[in-house]
Amino acid sequence: MMADAVTLILIVIKLVLILAVILTMAAYLVLAERKILGRMQLRHGPNRVGPFGILQPLADLIKLICKEDFVPRHANRLMFLLAPSLTVITVLLIFAAVPFAPPLTILGRKIPMVVCDLNVGVLFFIGLSSLSVYGVTFGGWASNSKYAMLGGIRATAQLISYELPMGLALVPLVLVAGSFSLTDIVNAQRTLPFAVTQPLAFLIFFTCILAETKRIPFDLPEAENELVAGYHTEYSGLRFGLFFVGEYINMALLGSVTTVFFLGGWHGPLLPPIVWFLAKVLGLCFIFIWIRGTLPRFRYDQLMRFGWQVLIPLSLLNLLITGGVLLWLRG
Repeated sequence: MMADAVTLILIVIKLVLILAVILTMAAYLVLAERKILGRMQLRHGPNRVGPFGILQPLADLIKLICKEDFVPRHANRLMFLLAPSLTVITVLLIFAAVPFAPPLTILGRKIPMVVCDLNVGVLFFIGLSSLSVYGVTFGGWASNSKYAMLGGIRATAQLISYELPMGLALVPLVLVAGSFSLTDIVNAQRTLPFAVTQPLAFLIFFTCILAETKRIPFDLPEAENELVAGYHTEYSGLRFGLFFVGEYINMALLGSVTTVFFLGGWHGPLLPPIVWFLAKVLGLCFIFIWIRGTLPRFRYDQLMRFGWQVLIPLSLLNLLITGGVLLWLRG
């Protein structure tokens, strides 16, 4: 009974720490993106609220709290209110299966640095990431606005299309590691990360997660020049803030799973494992921001054609090559 109570307390502590770190990271990723894009465009970005603008996320939160929480008259009220939280909850749940560091030994007890070390962690990630599309779709549909509805339909088509090659890109990793557990996949990269041994899978996966974040060049669900900001057009106040912050939480999540799947997780010389993990995640977030400040937006037909006619055949080809090489090596 005492062991069960200690385990429960440890899980609660991990959940609170993860939630605090992720929400703080998401808030300051917003500031980092505004500052980095400002420098790329030869301007300063936010620099008035606090030293060097570091209190800007707090000012943005206060502004969102003070705005009116508006619900359109003919909207489906229940779905309209639930959609933003559905998007954020599905993203946060995936963090429960992400291992951040090897187990710590405290007072003779090994404490895993993951909330729940699932033996089907890859399937857990793919399943929950596919559920996140419902929040965007319901938000666009429930608003009773043609522009928001078009944004929701675009998001549904885009996310479903790019989840297929994303899942196929992970199958070779499972074959090589011999496990669906995220911890086992990290341990299989002690000598070389899968980004080196599986470069095609890494490129496919990275392209797909850019589409999953709905950011430039894949931000067609929010194409403001044609959809008036897309699926969240009718949202305001904190509910708009949930959609907005959810994008940056998703960016941190996809940076974390890319680190786990392809960059060796916490493995690295000299520095503590958790420092290596955070450095890799923040490096990927910087690349996301850099791409946003560099590339133009795809046309919608280009986006769909690229997913179905390029990424899916390449991911199937990579799977066949990996399977053939493994059979040859083990035969």
